[in-house]
Amino acid sequence: MDRRTFLQTTGAGLTAMSMSHGAWAAAASRTPRVGIIGPGWYGKVDLFRLLQVAPVEVVGVCDVDKQMADSAADMVAERQASKKKPRTWQDYLQMLNDEQFDIMLIDTPDHWHALQMIDCVNKGMDVWVQKPVSVDVIEGQSMLTAARRNNRVVQVGMQRRSTPHLIDAKNRVVDAGLLGDIGMVECYCYYHMRANRNPPEIAVPEYFDYDLWAGPAPKLPYTEMIHPRSWRAFMEYGNGILGDMCVHMYDMVRWMLKLGWPSTISSSGGILVQTNSAANITDTQIATFQHPDFPVTWQHRSWGDAPDKEYPWGATIYGEKGTLKLSVNKYEFVPRNGGEKLTGSALFEYDKYPEDETEKDLERHVASAVRGHMLNFLSCIESREKPVADIEEGHISAASCIMANMAMKLGRTLRWDPATHTVVGDAEATSMLRRKYRDPWVHPEPV
Repeated sequence: MDRRTFLQTTGAGLTAMSMSHGAWAAAASRTPRVGIIGPGWYGKVDLFRLLQVAPVEVVGVCDVDKQMADSAADMVAERQASKKKPRTWQDYLQMLNDEQFDIMLIDTPDHWHALQMIDCVNKGMDVWVQKPVSVDVIEGQSMLTAARRNNRVVQVGMQRRSTPHLIDAKNRVVDAGLLGDIGMVECYCYYHMRANRNPPEIAVPEYFDYDLWAGPAPKLPYTEMIHPRSWRAFMEYGNGILGDMCVHMYDMVRWMLKLGWPSTISSSGGILVQTNSAANITDTQIATFQHPDFPVTWQHRSWGDAPDKEYPWGATIYGEKGTLKLSVNKYEFVPRNGGEKLTGSALFEYDKYPEDETEKDLERHVASAVRGHMLNFLSCIESREKPVADIEEGHISAASCIMANMAMKLGRTLRWDPATHTVVGDAEATSMLRRKYRDPWVHPEPV
C-alpha cells in the first residue's frame, strides 16, 4: 500500500489553516485509516479534533487500560461518520500486527513515545506524537533518524505553533519588527500542578496491565498516583514540569524567534517546599538556555503566587522597543515609548463546533489550535513536507529540557554539541543522555 499519496488536494492554494472538513472530504482519494495508542485525556482531545476536520476512519484503539480503550471506542463510534466501533487492543505491537493504518496518534505517557513512534514509522505510518517526544536525549535522536529513514511525516503535539492568536502575535509583532533588538526571554509556570499526596500501595486493577504500562521504565510500587494522569509526578515516566510545561513555552519562543539549539544549558532547583509528597519532580526550578544573541530563561513554582496573575503560564519577550507577553489565552504587546498596544485572545469556534462546549475535560481555549495543528499535519502528509512541529523541532525542545534537568542534577552548566550529540568535555553528562531500559525492552539507536 502506498501511504504517501492517500490525500490528494484539489488546489495548490489550499492551506492547512483554511481547510474545512468539507475540503478534506472532497480532497481525499480514499478514507485514511487511523489508530490511536493511549486514548486517555489528551488522546481523546487530539483524536476528536482530527475527526472534526478530516473524513478519516478510526479503525483501532489501544490502551493498556481495557476500560479506557473500550470507552474511547464507544465514543469514537458516536462521533465518526461511519458510526463503526473501532477494534480495541491492550498491546500496541499486537495492534500493529493485526491491522493496517495510514496515521497513528501516540498519546501515551512520555516513557513510551520513542519505541511506539519508531515502530509505527517503521511500518510505514505517518505519526502524531505527543510532547515531550522522549524521556532521554538519545531516544529523541533515534526518533528523528527513524522518521527521516522511512520518509514519514511526524507532527509533535506542540500546538502553540498552530494557535491562532499566537500566530497573530508572531505576524503582527515579532515578524513586523516591533520589538526591535531582543535582549532576553522569560518563560514560566506557576500552576499548582504537582501531585502532593503520599497514598499507600494498592492492588493493580484487573483491567489494567501495569507491567506493559511501565514498559521500558522502572516499575514503581503501584498507587493511585500511577494511573491515570498522575504519573507525571515521577521522573521515571517523564521529565518533570520542565518536560510538561516548559517544553511548550520554550518551543513557542524558538518558533517565534527562529532559534535552534541552545549552546549552553544550566539549571538549579529541587523539592524545596512540598516535601511530604511521594512525587519526585521538582516544585521549584530555574533554567537558562543560552542562544547566540540572548538567553531564554525558565522558572516554575508549584506553590505560592504568580507574579502576574494574568499570565500564570506563558512567556515574555523583552525588546528594546517594547514587551510582548504570551499565553495560551491571550497576548499583549506594549511599546516602550507610547504608541498602539496590540492584543489578541484565544479563538473559540462554538458556531462551527458546538460539541466543544460540552466535551468532558476539553481545554476549550486549545481546541482551535489542535484543529489547526491537525490540518497542518494532514497537509504535510499529502505534500511530504515537514510539518510546523516536525519531529526535529520536537527533539530540540524536549532534549533541551531534559538536559536542564541533567544540569540541575549535576550542579554544572552543560555545553551542547548538536553535531555529535554530546556534552562537550563532560563524559558523565554524555552518559546520562541515554537512560537504562527495563528488560526485555531495548533502547533505540540513531542508526
